[in-house]
Amino acid sequence: MSVPFTCSVFIGVSLDGFIAREDGDLEWLVSRGEAAGDDLGYDAFIAGIDAVVTGRGTYEAGLSFETWPHEGRHCAVLSTTLEEGADPRVTVYRDLDSCLKGLTERGVKGVYVDGGQVIRTFLREGLIDRMTITTVPVLIGSGLPLFGPVGGDVPLVHVSTRTFGAGVVQSTYAIERRK
Repeated sequence: MSVPFTCSVFIGVSLDGFIAREDGDLEWLVSRGEAAGDDLGYDAFIAGIDAVVTGRGTYEAGLSFETWPHEGRHCAVLSTTLEEGADPRVTVYRDLDSCLKGLTERGVKGVYVDGGQVIRTFLREGLIDRMTITTVPVLIGSGLPLFGPVGGDVPLVHVSTRTFGAGVVQSTYAIERRK
């Protein structure tokens, strides 16, 4: 599948590969991210993004923040259950094809793909160009995994690895296109 924009992931995980506890709690991630003493490159990353695609769970987690995390960017939510029009800050899409069509029609250039299920969907379709994964030194034992079935091998090219305070390690990979 080909699209006229780039799709990137910027996400934090526990050392055992979880992006949130089973109840969606992120305190284990947020507290360690703050202890790392830097914005971990997020500001530079988001400066090149004009649209965000999330799933319902990630969208709802964003509602708990003091300020809307996607201000100034088009926010697309992939969901079969979220009511369309319930939040004027987002556009709800029922499936990936309609989402991609909507992003293309908007002239989007850079997409931030967020949330485990949505990331896996984009990986399966060969749509992710780059992934930045920030690993915090904690094992939480169970939770919502970043990865799962992605439809086959996804070859990665290592771009860089950075270390931050509190033992936080961040690696960036380009995705090699499947042939």
